[in-house]
Amino acid sequence: MKAEQEGPTPRTPRAEVRRRLLAAATEVFAERGYVDSRLDDIAHTAGFTKGAIYSNFGSKQGLFGAVLGERAEEERVTLLKELRDDPASVPGQAARVITRRVVDDPERGQLGLEFAARAARDEQVRDVLTQLRRTQRDAAATSISEVTAHSGLRLTVAPEVAALILHCLTNGLSMEHLADPEQVDAEAVESAIATTIAALTVPPEQD
Repeated sequence: MKAEQEGPTPRTPRAEVRRRLLAAATEVFAERGYVDSRLDDIAHTAGFTKGAIYSNFGSKQGLFGAVLGERAEEERVTLLKELRDDPASVPGQAARVITRRVVDDPERGQLGLEFAARAARDEQVRDVLTQLRRTQRDAAATSISEVTAHSGLRLTVAPEVAALILHCLTNGLSMEHLADPEQVDAEAVESAIATTIAALTVPPEQD
């Protein structure tokens, strides 16, 4: 009788389901890697059934791509928030923000490398990775356009080209830092990124 009076349990909002699944997937993927992670374990960690993963992400590949994509978007938002108005400081500030991602989040680098390696042998993974990389480059190009417009800096190449250069650079630096963190340390990573950004931009014209 009491159960009838209480009524049915409210459904968890879809956005909350997605958030919890992404958090659980991030934890499990980081701990076990892509291959050894089971969807049942991810769903259990999040407090749902495996069906929730399929309804929100379609597949294990789609879930993994969403994990990597969400973290990239968080980085983009952080970068835009932290940049100041002084054009001269933009290359250094942007380099510091990106360096933190490369150096302080090695798990993301490891997962990205594992996913990219698997994409060479798995068409489904490759399809997810291709779309993810395109989305990331498009978002980076938009961010670069926003930053340069706000700061007055001018690009020496098209935003899409700058995004591709920085995307490849950060992926490469992430791999090198994982392989040799002693020599390719935070200082080396930041210097490489700042130098590249400086080469891609010129100060605003003086009145």
